[in-house]
Amino acid sequence: MDITCSACGTTLHVPDEKLPTNQAVNITCPKCKGKIRVDARELNLTPAAPTKEEKTEEKELWSGYEEDATPLEFVEEGVKLALVLDADNLRISEINPALEELGYKAIKSLSTHEAISKIRLHPFDMIILSDGFDGKGLDGNPITNYLNHLSISVRRKIYLVLISERFKTMDNMMAFAMSANLVVNPEDLPNMRLILKKGTSENEKFYKVFMDTLKEVGKE
Repeated sequence: MDITCSACGTTLHVPDEKLPTNQAVNITCPKCKGKIRVDARELNLTPAAPTKEEKTEEKELWSGYEEDATPLEFVEEGVKLALVLDADNLRISEINPALEELGYKAIKSLSTHEAISKIRLHPFDMIILSDGFDGKGLDGNPITNYLNHLSISVRRKIYLVLISERFKTMDNMMAFAMSANLVVNPEDLPNMRLILKKGTSENEKFYKVFMDTLKEVGKE
């Protein structure tokens, strides 16, 4: 469905399945940061049940990913996990220190298969995916595809960062179009700590409003 911001006139396209049914939510406009209230109850949104073919396709697509999952080393309670998916050692040398300063423990993965295995079995707070990781582009990427199949309650707990030369760092409209929380240009990686700090802070503020709204309507 299309939603128009009454403050700046920006039109947002939001897939019906991304909106919780039978409740009202506030969406933050990526352009003016204004709040757009959407009452799904008035829209009569009913998520379409997957067909038999779709269920079979999804089962075949993700089956076996848990088999090769390597266990993570012991992590103390309260430590946030970040999965870093980038094969460039120079980029990793800029990403990992930024994560550590912000209280995350960086976990690496060498392939798409291994990455999805880890995501299936471990609760990551953040996933950083670079364009070209494991020879795959971001459009139609198996990892983002997997994340988009998660339930909304699970997906919103994962902060997804996409890195690509085609992005302008912190372009909110591009992040929205890519179903990500943040997009970063590789040239700005030296400032990764500040970028992540600002991005995660804005995300926490947004979901505070979202969770408060759920409480108001008795859904949380």
